[in-house]
Amino acid sequence: MIFKIIINYILGYVNISAEGYYIERFINICISKGILLWNVKREKSTFMFANVGKNDFKALKEISKKTKCRIKINEKRGLPFLMNRYRKRKIFFIVFVLVIILMYVASKFIWNIEILGTETIDRQEMLNELAENGLKEGMLKSRIDAQKIINQIRLDRDDIAWMNIDLNGTNVIVKVVETTKKPEILDESEYCNIVSTKTAQITKITAKTGTILVKIGDIVTEDSILIGGWMEGKYTGTRYVHASGEVQGKVWYTKSEKINLKQIKQVRTGVSKKRYNIKFNNFQINLYKSIPNFEKYDTINEEKKIRIFSNFYLPISLGISTYYETVDQEINLSQEEAKQYLTDKLKDEVLEEIENHDDIQDVKVNTANDENSVEVEVIYEVLENIGTQEKILN
Repeated sequence: MIFKIIINYILGYVNISAEGYYIERFINICISKGILLWNVKREKSTFMFANVGKNDFKALKEISKKTKCRIKINEKRGLPFLMNRYRKRKIFFIVFVLVIILMYVASKFIWNIEILGTETIDRQEMLNELAENGLKEGMLKSRIDAQKIINQIRLDRDDIAWMNIDLNGTNVIVKVVETTKKPEILDESEYCNIVSTKTAQITKITAKTGTILVKIGDIVTEDSILIGGWMEGKYTGTRYVHASGEVQGKVWYTKSEKINLKQIKQVRTGVSKKRYNIKFNNFQINLYKSIPNFEKYDTINEEKKIRIFSNFYLPISLGISTYYETVDQEINLSQEEAKQYLTDKLKDEVLEEIENHDDIQDVKVNTANDENSVEVEVIYEVLENIGTQEKILN
C-alpha cells in the first residue's frame, strides 16, 4: 500500500470530502473497483474526508451519483500540483538538475548484490568473502576487478567449482556452482583396511582381497576393522595388501522425545500493526515514534530495496516491521493426540538423515506415558553399505 501512496504522490492526488446517507456503500464500491482511498476520516455517519489519486477522481463522480453522495475537492496535492504552483521559481529547476546529477553519481556505484546457485554455502558467508576480496555494496564499479575476485575466492575455497560476477546497472549478480565432494579413493598400491562407518549388524560381507574379520550377524561399531589389509599364506607368511570388498549392514536411526499433555502456546489474536523505516545505505530513519503497546507479540521484519529499473537499485530501502499481537492459550492434548504428534514429528526428523528411503527395512515406534506426559521413540532400520577404506599407517 505504501508504494501505491508514493506513486500517487508522484502522479498527484486530491483531498476530498464526501457527504450523504450512503457513505458506507460509497466506500465499498470504491474498494470493489480498485480505487485506493487513504487517510480516511469519518465525521458522524454521513460525512468523511479521504485522499484519492488524481486519475481515480473522475471515477468517483459516477459512484457519487449511484450512492447519492456529494463530493468536493478540498485540496490538490502531489508533485504535479506542487511543480505547477512553483513552476516559475528557479529552486525547482535546481532541484531537478541535482536529482539528475545524483542519479548519475549513484549509477557509478554498486547498491545491490544477488547470489545465485548456493545451496550449502551460507549467503552471508559468501557476502563476507566477496567483501574481503573487494566487492561490497557502496563500492565504485570502476574499482571492481571481477576476474581477480573470482580467482582469489576459488583459490581460497574448495567448495566452489565455477563462479561468475556480472555487473548490470547498480546490481551485481554472482553465480556459483558448488563442488560435489567425492569420497577419498586410495591408490591400489597403498595398504589399507576396510573399516565400518557406523554402528551396524552385518548382513553381507565379501572380500576380493584381504582377510574377513567379522561374520554375518555380528554387531560392529564405527571404525571397527571389517576386512583386514593383510593375508596369511602357508609359505609366504603375513603380507600386507590393499583390502577390497563389500560390506552391508543394518543401521539403526533413532530419535525420542517427551511431551507434556498440558501445553501453553502463543496464539495470534488477529490484531497487527505495521511500522516503517527508511534506510539510506547504513543510515536509518524510523517513520514511527514507538512500537505497538501489545503485551506480547510476534515480529516479522522485511526490507525492500528501492529500484527504478530492473537492475538500477538506489542506496535506499524501505523497512517494514509487522507486529502481531499474541496471547497465551492453554492446550490440553489427549494421549493419542500427543503420540500421533510426536510420532509424525520424529519420523520426519529421522527421514531427513536417511539418504536412500528405498533401503528402509523396518520402522518401530515405542511409546510410554503417564498422567501428565507421553514419550515416543522412533527407530528406523536401514540396509546400507558400511565399509570404507582406511590407510594402514606404518
